[in-house]
Parts: sequence; C-alpha cells; structure tokens
Amino acid sequence: MLQEGKWPGAMAAAFALLAGVAIVQWLPSLPSRMAMAALVVCGAVLAWRFPRTRLLAIVVLGVAWGAWRGSAAMDARLPRAWEGQDFSVIGRVEGLAQTRADATSFEFQIEQVAYQGQTLPWHGLAHISWYNGSAADLEPCSRWQMVLHLRRPRGLIDPGGTDGERSALAHGIVAVGYVRDDPSNQRKSVTRFCIDRLRASLADDIRTHVSDAHDAALLRAFTVGDTRGLEQHDWDVARANGVSHLIAISGFHVGVVAVFGAWLCYAMYGLFPSLALRFPRVQAQAIAALAWASFYAALAGFGMPTVRTVLMIAAVAMTRCFRRASGAGHALALALMAIVIVDPLAVLEAGFWMSFVGVGFLILCLETRGHGIRAFLRELTAGQLVMTVALLPMTQWFFGEASLVGAVSNLVAVPFISFMIVPCALIGVLLLMICPPLALPVLQLAGKLSHAQWWLLEQTATWPGAHWYLPAVQPWALALATVGALWLFMPAGVPLRIFGALLFLPLVYPMRQVPADGAFQVWVLDVGQGLSVVVRTHDHALVYDAGARYPSEFDLGSAVVIPSLHALGIDHLDTLMISHADNDHAGGAPAVAAAFPEAARYAGEPERMHLPMTQCATGQQWTWDGVHFRVLNPDETGQATSDNDRSCVLLIEGVGGRMLLTGDIASDIEPRVAAALGSGPAPVLQMPHHGSATSSSPAFIAAIKPELAIASAGWLNRFGHPRPEVLQRYAAAGVPVFNTALDGAVQIDFPADKAAYVAVRWRWQERHYWRE
Repeated sequence: MLQEGKWPGAMAAAFALLAGVAIVQWLPSLPSRMAMAALVVCGAVLAWRFPRTRLLAIVVLGVAWGAWRGSAAMDARLPRAWEGQDFSVIGRVEGLAQTRADATSFEFQIEQVAYQGQTLPWHGLAHISWYNGSAADLEPCSRWQMVLHLRRPRGLIDPGGTDGERSALAHGIVAVGYVRDDPSNQRKSVTRFCIDRLRASLADDIRTHVSDAHDAALLRAFTVGDTRGLEQHDWDVARANGVSHLIAISGFHVGVVAVFGAWLCYAMYGLFPSLALRFPRVQAQAIAALAWASFYAALAGFGMPTVRTVLMIAAVAMTRCFRRASGAGHALALALMAIVIVDPLAVLEAGFWMSFVGVGFLILCLETRGHGIRAFLRELTAGQLVMTVALLPMTQWFFGEASLVGAVSNLVAVPFISFMIVPCALIGVLLLMICPPLALPVLQLAGKLSHAQWWLLEQTATWPGAHWYLPAVQPWALALATVGALWLFMPAGVPLRIFGALLFLPLVYPMRQVPADGAFQVWVLDVGQGLSVVVRTHDHALVYDAGARYPSEFDLGSAVVIPSLHALGIDHLDTLMISHADNDHAGGAPAVAAAFPEAARYAGEPERMHLPMTQCATGQQWTWDGVHFRVLNPDETGQATSDNDRSCVLLIEGVGGRMLLTGDIASDIEPRVAAALGSGPAPVLQMPHHGSATSSSPAFIAAIKPELAIASAGWLNRFGHPRPEVLQRYAAAGVPVFNTALDGAVQIDFPADKAAYVAVRWRWQERHYWRE
C-alpha cells in the first residue's frame, strides 16, 4: 500500500484517510461507541484479509478515527446541566490576551473546577472575557484562581454566516464565559520559561523600537504572530487584496526561514569542512531547516498554517536523513496524513483546505523550467495565477467573497513581504535578544518597508473587483469549479484546456430563485439579543433593523446582516428601516448604510440615530412587485410615551399572506396597531420586544390571531426573553412560536400561488453533530 520511494502510494493513502475523516463532518449525529468499534474491526479485517481493499480499509478507519475524536471533543464541552452557573476555577492563561475597549479576552486552560465547595471532574480550554480586568496582569502562562460564569460554545446561524460552534470544536474550545467580580480572583503563580511570554516580550520591544504604531503592529504580526494591534480596517484591506495569509506568520514565511537555516548550515560547513567528517552535510542541513522552522512556528504560537508547513518540512527532512528519494507530492502526502492523524478536527478549518489544495495545485500544475532569476519570476507569476484561480471556489465557499485583484497584489506582496520585510524584521528580533541597541535601525528599516507595502495595498484595495461577492456556493458548483481549475492548468498538450473555464459558470453565475410577482420572502436573522429582518420581493429588498454594535467594535451589521444579504444574492438594497434607536436594533445600521448607500432610510427615532434618517409615520405606504408595504406606527399625534413605543411598525401584504414587524412596541401601543391592521389573513408576527413581559398582551394576541410568532432573542440572555409567561399566552392561543436563539435565522416564504407561508429554521436546515 505505502510503497517506499513511490509517493503515489502515500498520496492515495492520504486521500483515503482524509476522505474518511471528512465524511464524518457531514453527519448530523455521530455513531455510537459500539458502531465506532465495529468500524475499526471492519477496517482491520479489510486491510488484513483483502489486500486489494486496503484503501477502502483506510477510509473506514478514517471514519472511525474522525468520529471518535469528534465524540471526545463534544463530550469535553461544559455539561449542559452546568450552563449559566458560576464556578471557582484554577487554570493557566494561554496565548496572548486581547485588550478591547470593553474587556480583555483570553484563552484559559481550566485545570480545576469547584462548585458549591465540591471539586468537579471537568477541565478544558475556555474563551474568557474579563470586563474589569487588567491586561497587564494576564501574563501568558500565569496561573489564576477565578470565579467564572460559563456556558457551552454557541454561535449565530445565518445565511452566509460563520459557524462559531464549528470553529470552537476545531480549536478545542469547551466553554465560553466571563470573569465575575469576586475577591477570590487572584494570580497564583507565573511560569518562568514560556514561549508565549517570550512572544509578548518581543512584541512589546517592537512596539517600543518602532515609532509608528501601525508599522509596529504589522511587524509584530510578521515576526511573532501577534495581530492584536491590527484593526478591522486592516483586515478589510488584506481581504480586498487576498493577502490575509501573509499578515500573521504564514506557512510560506516558515519555509523561507527553513531555507535560511539550511543556508546557514551550508555556510558553517564551508567555513569548517571538517564537520563533514563528523556528520553528513545533507542531513545536517535538513535538521537545521527543521529546527529553524520549528522555532519560528513556536514564535507564531504554533498556528495551524505554520504547523502544516513544519510537518511538510519534517517529512522532507526525514527522507533526507534516511537517504530516501522524495518529491514535493510525497512530502505533502506525509504532512496531510500527519495532521489528520494528530488532529482530525483540523478538516473543519478553512485554512486546512486552502493550504493543501493550494500547494497541491502548485505541485500538479507548475513545471520547473530552467534556473536563475528569470525562471524564478516566471514561476512566481504563474504560481500567483494558479493560486488565485484554483482557490477561488474555496474562497467563495468559506468566506463568501473573493478578490479579483489578488493575483496582482500577491505578485508584489509575496516576494516583498517574504524576502524583504520578514527577513529584515526577524534579524531585528534576533538582535533584540542578543544586542538590543543594534536592533533599532534594523527594525526601523523593516517598519519603513512595511509602511510602503501597506500604502500600496491600501491603494489596490480601492480597485474594482477588490471585493467580489457571490451568493452562497452550492457543493456541486464548488466541485465543478475545482475540476475546472485543474483542467485549466493541466500540462501543455492536454486538449481543450480552455473549456475548464466553463465549469466555473455555475459558481460565477448561480441560479437565483427570486419571488414571483405578488410573493415575498422574509428572513428574521439570528443576531443574538437584538433584531434584524430582511424582506425581498421580485426586484426589491428591505432591511428592518440591523442588530447591535458593541464597545469591542463587533458589529452585527457587518458581521451578520451584510454577509447574509450577499449570501442570499441581494446586491441592491432599496430601503433600510430602523424601528427605533436602541443599540440592539440600530447599532449595525451605519455599517449597512455604508455598504448600500443607495438605500432610502427610515427610522422611528431619527434624531437619536448616528446617520441621517427620515421619520417613519403612520400612513406611509408603497408597493413593490405586487407586494404592499404599510407603516402602522408611530402615530403623529405623539401618543408614544417611551422610545420603544416609537418603533416603526411595518405591515407587508402579498398574495400568499401577511407579515407584521413590530420592533419593541409595548402593550399600551398594541391596541392601536391591532386596529390599524385591518381585516385580512392572519399575519406572521415578529414578536414585540423580543417577548418581554410588557408586550404581547392576551388582548393583542386575540385581536390579530397570528399564524406564527417569531421571537428574536439571544441564547441565555440576561432578560429571560422570551418570557415564560409570554410563551404561555401564545401557547394558550394555539400560536406556534419560533425563537432565533433556538432555531437560528428563520426564513418565511409567502408564495404567490397559494395563501400560505413556508417556514425554514436555519439551525435545523443543515444538521451537524457540533450544532447545539
């Protein structure tokens, strides 16, 4: 099966193992331990008794291995019965603490847990926020006793959104929470030697030696993988240029350092030829390359891209040390098998697929022709073209956007950052550890080079096509485009290579199912404790509320609403309506307005908004594509006595039914809204004020007789929304209730061919075993 010296055997085994582990990630639930054991026995029998089915045996064993590790990771999460409780814990700070405007966040390795005086048998890595803590006290590798409020990892589930629960599983996060103010919170000890303490110390030294704060932040990212100084704008520029992989320590940078280590070893053997009598030079170079690469990866905190590169370098070094013939494909296969065996959950990360698919395409599609600078430049140019086209399908699949200027940007950024800025910065870091005064001019030079490179990236970020959005990619379109990319870059002589571009058409021009005239669609997005609703007719779209924006600068408008619009294929917004100015409804409005400046803007409290808005008022109405929109509140008579009661209430009426958006109105406004509703079919209701006790009065529910009620609320929110007594009122009236905290985004279709609605709950639409 794995024939020595013949990498195709290793490649086939690696693909078989990867296929088995990847199959598990599509399962809605994991098999039982008994079923896993049966798979292991089945795989062993196939491999032993039927040699020709060994690849199938590897697939079966891969399924068992992936299922077992997935099950162990889910079992390691905080038990459900403990959610929302306070615990006294002892643990260790991992990595570098991130200081924000509202809190300091950090990874905490919990070693001991006590609850009500009893020690509990549970431990693991938690993501913690400390709202009154000092980042200076949270030194890397320091041990603390803290009182933590913990819950299981839970993410927002929306069209085009990131899957936080999958990410938590991939990174080994078993709980999230925050530090309670308690006199028992104290630091117990600090580990003397710790690579993360060295990283933090070097990051502080770079900040001291480089006068420009932004240049220093870039150098800290390039050298020690510290991205804490970079802002959202920096990441926007990086994504627009397709160079996010270069900002922190990337696998390519590790490769450059490994080559430097091999060259340094070569120079040592040139200066001291007698060394060859003690140890062969080729093996020494391989070991030196691996040692330097490992040290640099440690400075990056052993992130997944660096670990993958170190494993590939280790595979090459191993074959050199044992004098085995090796090629790039063989090294790639060994690294792939090593990662999948050590950490099968790595397949849940986008970086895993981007790295291996990208390197695999380069190995398959590039041919080395000649030597010298001209050959290098030719391969570099071709490599950027291959990477841009080959990774376009996966970039759209994982991130929902791509950069059409990425090939040009990378053509300049890759060699300049990897061969100029990073080596210069690393020399400065080495001097910081050896002779700090000599580091100043070197780091200043590296800072100026970074400044020039970043200025160029900011210019290209404004070019057309820097941000290219497509609707959510279907799996079959992803597969076709990947095959098309491989076909395009096959070696010369393969017929009809240009026709590979045709396989990109389902990706670039996807089929869009838009409502017919008289029909409309509604998505009540999952924005936590807040509200955002998207409404689409045949040719128009409206956003009602945009979620919250927090002091940490996390903005649900840019994190959820805008990606959802792109994923749904909505590239034009006609109206942005903000019910009222409370942060959980209006915080994300500036981001949405900036992304869609052509949209008309209405608000219930325009004077409290941070951007120009028009007052919405009773009587305003319009029609789009046979769908009628009518504002039922606020009344110009000024009857509203609170900010919540000034909420814009919007009624949407189509052939197939009605939708009533109520914002945060309370029970004193509800009778007037019910009266203004008029006769017609029972509406689908956005539950007023997230289901608070001051709204959804029995009289209101009886008056409008909703067909369905949808509560937009956060998981385990501190208000207890929707309140149990409110849910009881709807249950007594026979009204089904959906809750975004439980169901994720809720999609409601009002078709034109029948008077009925069709509801889809996104958390349940695509079931995965890691979903709560």
